[in-house]
Amino acid sequence: MVQKAKILLVDDRPENLLALEAILSALDQTLVRASSGEEALKALLTDDFAVILLDVQMPGMDGFETAAHIKRRERTRDIPIIFLTAINHGPHHTFRGYAAGAVDYISKPFDPWVLRAKVSVFVDLYMKNCQLREQASLLRLQLEGGQAGGEDAKEAAGLLAELSARLAAVEEQAEALSKQLDESADAAAVATAAHLERKLTGLRRALDALEPGSGGGASPMPSQA
Repeated sequence: MVQKAKILLVDDRPENLLALEAILSALDQTLVRASSGEEALKALLTDDFAVILLDVQMPGMDGFETAAHIKRRERTRDIPIIFLTAINHGPHHTFRGYAAGAVDYISKPFDPWVLRAKVSVFVDLYMKNCQLREQASLLRLQLEGGQAGGEDAKEAAGLLAELSARLAAVEEQAEALSKQLDESADAAAVATAAHLERKLTGLRRALDALEPGSGGGASPMPSQA
């Protein structure tokens, strides 16, 4: 059974959280609520998340402050953040969101289909990253265990080839997404494409290190999509 990804929803208004749950329920993933920045940071201490939907306007610790704390932590700095705001203060306000580490910045009211599609991209990337890490761990155990001959060698080589093919498929999807986003030529496109490129580059580098003769057979896979 494939484990579901977790999506963190952060908003101080219960009705907004309920609306987000209704929109994202079709993705069939685990939705986790947080009614404040402090509550969100506590949730991030124990769980791994595929993406965070973060309201900007919150009493106490607002979205920008919360994002700053998330990006300072080693464990959570690479989790994609999508800012949601009911107030549009113009390009300078939007730029502050990207400067805080957001991969996207959406003004309310937003199109439910667009939001669901954007979240699904990061969920898909996260799930594929998890699958790659699990298979890479198995392969690394085989290599470190000295299984270098006969059927064991064939099995390890086959698994490595499958890993490479799976990653190539994700890279192809990301390239198509980047081309699609580039057509809009806005800050969201640039930020999203850059995030995907960084994650996939790290995955490819780690996978290449497992290739025979690379000298990096025990190189760890990235820990977060």
